[in-house]
Amino acid sequence: MLDRVNYTWTQSFILAGLTTTKTLQPFAVLGTLCIYLLTLAGNLFIIVLVQTDSGLSTPMYFFIGVLSFLELWYVSTTVLTLLHTLLHGPSPISSTVCFLQLYVFHSLGISECYLLSSMALDRYLAICRPLHYHALMSRQVQLGLAGASWVAGFSAAVVPASLTATLPFCLKEVAHYFCDLAPLMQLACIDTRWHARVYIVVIGMINACNLMLILGLYGCILKAVFKLPSAASRAKAFSTCSSHITVVILFFGSAFIVYTGPPGIRAEGVDKYIALVYSLFTPFLNPIIYTLRNKEVKGAVRRVTQRIRAMLKES
Repeated sequence: MLDRVNYTWTQSFILAGLTTTKTLQPFAVLGTLCIYLLTLAGNLFIIVLVQTDSGLSTPMYFFIGVLSFLELWYVSTTVLTLLHTLLHGPSPISSTVCFLQLYVFHSLGISECYLLSSMALDRYLAICRPLHYHALMSRQVQLGLAGASWVAGFSAAVVPASLTATLPFCLKEVAHYFCDLAPLMQLACIDTRWHARVYIVVIGMINACNLMLILGLYGCILKAVFKLPSAASRAKAFSTCSSHITVVILFFGSAFIVYTGPPGIRAEGVDKYIALVYSLFTPFLNPIIYTLRNKEVKGAVRRVTQRIRAMLKES
């Protein structure tokens, strides 16, 4: 049974975490820890590579570097409580930390939505407006788009986070491994249907508008690609977009299932496992997706490696 409390300020919650058997627990902990460490290493690797190699000083790699930086924080927001609940079972979390986690997680998630749209715009300008690309996607524009993504994300998340934090709670056990909107609303003493509508308007509309923008831009890209004269040029254009499309499908697909899917997935606890896709696996896969079969990145790795070897020889 879930613990009942008064209609007063709730001092703490209990994160239920993921259900595992004693046999599977060590593998779940070790697997999660390995994925987390590899995620940190992979995204740091991309950031360092983009910053140190002049061959990757293009708008596309600038945005990939910003995305990697965002993913470092995004995955760290939830993986620590995931590991703690896997190790110790249901774990207490203070209400302040819980609501802060809720705010930061959704701020970074919304920021990623806007950033993915900026990356789609970059690909659209590169393929559909190649003659004006460098003028339209100048360094100032890149910084402006990246900064606006962060500001928009952290501003938009204030509404759902503050509304959730002011709810009166009658229950304490959060049926998740981190503090998220739907699991927290289930603990409220009042009818939260109005709150759910506000969340759908804020988060749902932001996600939907960004996804529609991305799909619209890629529709224009497809038209332009099919007009290219040679198969080689078409293949090259597709290769520069395939990585981004894969990330968009992973991120938006899993997020839409959790936040706009049928209530049954929350009642059955399936949402916790789907949330792993965008909170843990997408940040882990992003460095692999963006570097796999990427000749420019492989060339940059060779150049940086040669530079390091030369420095070691000199020393």
